[in-house]
Amino acid sequence: MNFEDLIQDVYQKIEKLEGQGETASYIPELAKVDPSNFGVHISTMNGDNYGAGNYNDKFSIQSIAKVLSLILAYRILDHKIWERVGVEPSGTAFNSLVQLESDRGIPRNPFLNAGAIVVCDILLSNLEHPKQEFLDFVRSISNTTTIDYSKKIARSEKEVGYRNVALCNYIKSFGQIENEPTDVLDFYYDVCSLEMSCKDLSELFLFLANDGSDIKSNKSVLNERQSKRVNALMQTCGFYDESGEFAFKVGLPGKSGVGGGIIAIHPDQYAIAVWSPQLNKKGNSYKGMKFLEEFTTRSELSLF
Repeated sequence: MNFEDLIQDVYQKIEKLEGQGETASYIPELAKVDPSNFGVHISTMNGDNYGAGNYNDKFSIQSIAKVLSLILAYRILDHKIWERVGVEPSGTAFNSLVQLESDRGIPRNPFLNAGAIVVCDILLSNLEHPKQEFLDFVRSISNTTTIDYSKKIARSEKEVGYRNVALCNYIKSFGQIENEPTDVLDFYYDVCSLEMSCKDLSELFLFLANDGSDIKSNKSVLNERQSKRVNALMQTCGFYDESGEFAFKVGLPGKSGVGGGIIAIHPDQYAIAVWSPQLNKKGNSYKGMKFLEEFTTRSELSLF
């Protein structure tokens, strides 16, 4: 498979799509991002790397970071983590409160805002310096020291995070949050503010295509069982109430963020990241979804 030519061809086709979607204007700093940005980068198991467009530009990865916080918490608690958060698709929006009452404060999965807030609570309870230790973890598995939080993005999210405040306090009312909600939310906003490029993301996430082991050092980030479960969650829950649509059209485990980024994994093959800030009605990158659908269709490389 000549990935370089295929990426260039698909990129040029999708780049021509105009006037589709809008930036995440409910977070003031994200509304300032140039909507014309569009980048893609693939990292393959045999060591090939190809990019197109703005693939070296850093952007706020937002909910893609929820996979990373889950992985760190999973390493700490292993299977006991599923006592705090479920593994089922929600069928509701990423910031919905609807199911928390019937589920007694247990979020349906760790990629909903509610689930990621619980994961942040777990890390606060188990790490001495959570903000620094989480960042150190992400840097260590990406083999780069340039990844960092964005203070502007975190502050912007905090200023308008009323629904997240409601989620955290509601979960706390069921006894499912151990720490002070303000501390949990401050950490949650930091986690979501991480900035990376498409190149950073595809290289970092390649271990999930390699049974949980770093492709270069063969050092285990997760064991094979854990890696399988994270990929399964990305397949079924990575795009909120559009997860079924992504599985149907793209056919890969993946995770989106309202910053316009998407990471997708093909086990034993590659990790691919796409970024375009204009979002569809479900909060996922319009061009990103279109690119990956076209890419897996033409490459005939997907799980289905």
